[in-house]
Amino acid sequence: MAAKTILSVAVTGNQTTLSQHPGLPCTPKQIADAAIESAKAGAAIAHLHVRYADGRPSMELDHYRETVDRIRSSSTDVLINLTTGPGQRFVPSADNPAVAAPGTTLVHPLRRVEHITAIKPDICSLDLNTMWSGSAVVINTPDNVKIMAEAIYEAGTIPELEVFDSGDINLGLALIEQGVLKSPPLFQIVTGIRYGFAGNPEALFYARSMLPPDATWACFGIGRMAFPMVAQSYLLGGHVRVGLEDAVQIRKGQLARDNAELVDKAVTIVDALGGEMATAAEARTILGIAH
Repeated sequence: MAAKTILSVAVTGNQTTLSQHPGLPCTPKQIADAAIESAKAGAAIAHLHVRYADGRPSMELDHYRETVDRIRSSSTDVLINLTTGPGQRFVPSADNPAVAAPGTTLVHPLRRVEHITAIKPDICSLDLNTMWSGSAVVINTPDNVKIMAEAIYEAGTIPELEVFDSGDINLGLALIEQGVLKSPPLFQIVTGIRYGFAGNPEALFYARSMLPPDATWACFGIGRMAFPMVAQSYLLGGHVRVGLEDAVQIRKGQLARDNAELVDKAVTIVDALGGEMATAAEARTILGIAH
């Protein structure tokens, strides 16, 4: 078990909607403010997507840049973790599945990391999954992952390997063996997504057992399992994540006030179990990121 536990906050994502939580951060200022307030509550890492003001997911470089600039110019030293998830979805047409239907966002892998090259965050996500997601197929081919990984490392950024099922971990292990991904790796185990790892202790124990011995890892759960998986990840020696990207309720039937309230509850859970939260500076040391 790590000496201290790193808490990441995922403040907006691209799936949560304003109808699910009217306080969902959408503008760069709102997203940056949410990250800053969450850092004050105990988050060491801010995992960031960006959106248009009306809540639609965005891939605009200007949105990323303004958001990150606002955080970097604040008094917080929270680590910046930018998503590279947008641009991986293919929706097959009903009459011809070889033709993309509305909702398809699939783009060249370098388009998905152009903001990483430009902004050079501390960390960015690197999805290893190819799986069914709602009405779309999420596609991350090994070749595309290699292209993105090369650009990420060139930017001086650490890839956080997002794994949704055992096959994703096997892909990660193969890419580590090939030298595409560097050691020690950073894994994020995603639980509770349909057709992926279940949000329960058995699934997490199995996923952890597949990781390389030198891996640093974290886990999060979706919806009602968000806080139970905070406890489970801590107990198995992992780091933790919460945020409105993953769950909008602070308890059954009650919307969270904001991301900071979710962070505060996660800190309370880890503290109650005997753990201690890592500061941003301590997280940099744990992850081998320059101060």
